[in-house]
Parts: sequence; C-alpha cells; structure tokens
Amino acid sequence: MRKLLSGALALVLLAAIGGYLLWAEQRPEGHYLSDLRVELALSTGIPSGQGNLLGIEPLLYPGDYQNLTRLHRKLAAYLEQARVQGLVNERTVVVLPEHIGTWLWARGEKPEMYQVPHLREAHQWLELSNPLRYGLAMFAAQGDDRRADAHLRMKAGQMAADYQKVFGDLAKEFGVTLVAGSIVLPEPYLDHGVLRAGSGALYNSSLVFAGDGSVLGQPQRQQYPDSNMRRFIEPGTATPPQVLDTPAGRLGVLVGSDGWYPSNYQQLAGQQVQLIANPAFVGGQGSWAGPWRGNRHQPASVELNLRPGQINEDQAWYRLNQGGLPAGVASMSVFLRGQLWEVRGEGLGFASLNGLHHASASHGARLLNLWL
Repeated sequence: MRKLLSGALALVLLAAIGGYLLWAEQRPEGHYLSDLRVELALSTGIPSGQGNLLGIEPLLYPGDYQNLTRLHRKLAAYLEQARVQGLVNERTVVVLPEHIGTWLWARGEKPEMYQVPHLREAHQWLELSNPLRYGLAMFAAQGDDRRADAHLRMKAGQMAADYQKVFGDLAKEFGVTLVAGSIVLPEPYLDHGVLRAGSGALYNSSLVFAGDGSVLGQPQRQQYPDSNMRRFIEPGTATPPQVLDTPAGRLGVLVGSDGWYPSNYQQLAGQQVQLIANPAFVGGQGSWAGPWRGNRHQPASVELNLRPGQINEDQAWYRLNQGGLPAGVASMSVFLRGQLWEVRGEGLGFASLNGLHHASASHGARLLNLWL
C-alpha cells in the first residue's frame, strides 16, 4: 500500500510540474488598441540644409511591449507624422528617451502581466512564467538589489536582439541617424556589428544607428547612474563619452543624469562635438514639478554646485544641462512618457542652440524639433 501511495503521489507531482511548465510556456495574445497621435510641441530654427535634431517623447504603456510589432508600429507612426510635416531627412538625428529599451524585459509574456496595476505584480508574473530563467539569473545576480538585477539579466540576450531589431529597423526605414534611448544589459558589447549581452555587471547603455540600420561606434554606458538606479547599475566610467560622425555633424550621447556633469561636456568638447543627445527619464507623478532629488550617492556630484531640494526638478535639468554645454553646440533632452504599471513617465523635453528652448506642458506624445 505504501509503495502504491508513493507511486500515486509521484505521478501527481510529475503531472503538476508538467502542467506548470506547460502553462509557463504559453503566451496567448489579445487585441490591443494604441493611440498613435503625436503633437509637435516644439519646432525652432530655420531649415538650412544642415539637418535637425528630432526628439520623440512617446506615450508608452505595458501593452506596447507585448510584442515588437506593437512597439514598432507606435514609433513608426510618430516618425511618419514627423515626415509628413517635413521634419525627416537624411541629415535628421532622431533622439529617443532613456530606458525605452529597458522595458523590453516585458516582451512576450502572459497577457495577465500587462493587466495588473503594480510593477511588483508584473515581476511576480515574470518570475512564475520563467522559472528556470529566473532561477539562473538570481544565481548570477550582482549589486545591492539582486532581484531587480535578475529581472533584467534573465532575458538579456532576447532584449539585446529586440533592441537592435526595433531601432535598427526604424533607422533604416526612415533613413535617419537614430539615438535609441537606452537599455540596461549585462556588459553589453558589439560582435561584428551585433549587440550582445555579456555576463558581468549591468550597465545603462545607448546605441546609435546609422541610416542603413548599422551601429555607429560602441555602446555608450551611463557614467553616473542616478540614485534610483545605483542599487543594481554600475557606473560606466571605464568607457568615457565618445563622439560619432553623422550626416548632421559630430554627435555625442549623454545618458540620463550624465547630462548634469560638466566633466562629460568637457570630454565631448575635446573631441570637437557639435551635437549632444540626452535621452532621459524622470519617474513618479508630480516629480517634474517637485523638488530636485539630486544624485547624492555619486562622489562626482560635488561638481554640480546644486543641493537636492534647492530648486525644482525641471529647473535643475535646465540649469545643469545648460551649465556645461559648449558654446555653439546643439543639444536636445527627451523624456519617456506614458505609464508602465504605476511608474509614470514625467519630464518635458527641451533643446538648446545658443539659448534654451522648451515647450509648454502637454499630456500626449510629443515631437521636438531643432533645425541646425
């Protein structure tokens, strides 16, 4: 009798495990309606044949990341509307916001994950739906927040391929230079022009794609991760800012809060930079109009001459990004908008060429154009 019961229990356990693994592999997709409208919130300067900086502040939600077709359709719709307005040409440099690629960890998951209201619940669905991936990622995780590290590390290879596919295809489709915001990956590197994820620490990095879809330069790592990211993101100071040749001029990319630091601008100026793209992200409802939170965990923050809470977030971004900008260099900062679970993207982009230009607040997706 004991052997019979043991055998029956083993069969039940095997059936339960098999059923769970079968459930974990299923990824049905439902219908999804996406708002493809975009507002031209800022256009300054006069077309001169030298090109333009074109910032896109997309309105993104969890469902936009369920598959690559949805994400491509939304971003391509914004670019097509810009093209209709005469803002896209072979000398256009498109700038997308920080972390637009990081959220690719959500691609290809169960529909229930996109419907829960809180990010912690989405992470629970991610873990339950990918038990082996998550377990291995936890084993390899680093930093002060190993769970957050594992959520990104577990799908890093897929994320790297998706990032290059989506943004390389967009650059080629519209024939533009495209600064593809940023993505968090472990030790990102290029292998014969293909973005790969390594096995080391996580870095917040940006790639620039040429008009033929190829990669320009190397992954640009964020030098000084902000206070919210430092728990699991390593500083990229071993790979200083680079300058890339584009049809519109010599381009440098400063990721997120890197746009605050005068030393980064000095390094770019030493390489004869002409254009600076600053993909950025400010999360939390009301944070853009709230007190500046600073970057107190970075030793380099002593060079900012600005204390947390001294002024509001928006004014701090304007002041710090203008403070180190070399004379005659054009720059643009763009922010991720929308709401990814309870994480609300705030921030309103701005541009500079011999003076600051910023648009009034608006709630939808935005285009920002600066003629060079």
